[in-house]
Amino acid sequence: MSPTDGTPGLTAARGTADRGTAGRGAAGRGPAGAGQPAGPVTFKAGCPDCRGRFELAAGALRLVIGGSRRTTFYSFTCPACGVPVRKPAGERIVELLTGGGVSTLRSL
Repeated sequence: MSPTDGTPGLTAARGTADRGTAGRGAAGRGPAGAGQPAGPVTFKAGCPDCRGRFELAAGALRLVIGGSRRTTFYSFTCPACGVPVRKPAGERIVELLTGGGVSTLRSL
């Protein structure tokens, strides 16, 4: 499953079937069983600067939920070129990131 919420550059591969997905884990670890962990959650992302594509663990991402859509975003540092990346996070992306254990900051 690769939901994108209209925001290019981020998809999630969940490691537990009871979180709403079935299929393969992020590293092709096989089908996720009924609630049995298949591995850690990883997120596929892309860098707009170097155009690199990579997988990030939840700890490499930060989510900021603001008072509006304009102030809600996720960020990470590109592992390929080291550039800080900040992208808007729609409702579906917020669900994926919070469900995947990404550190979240709520701002007013």
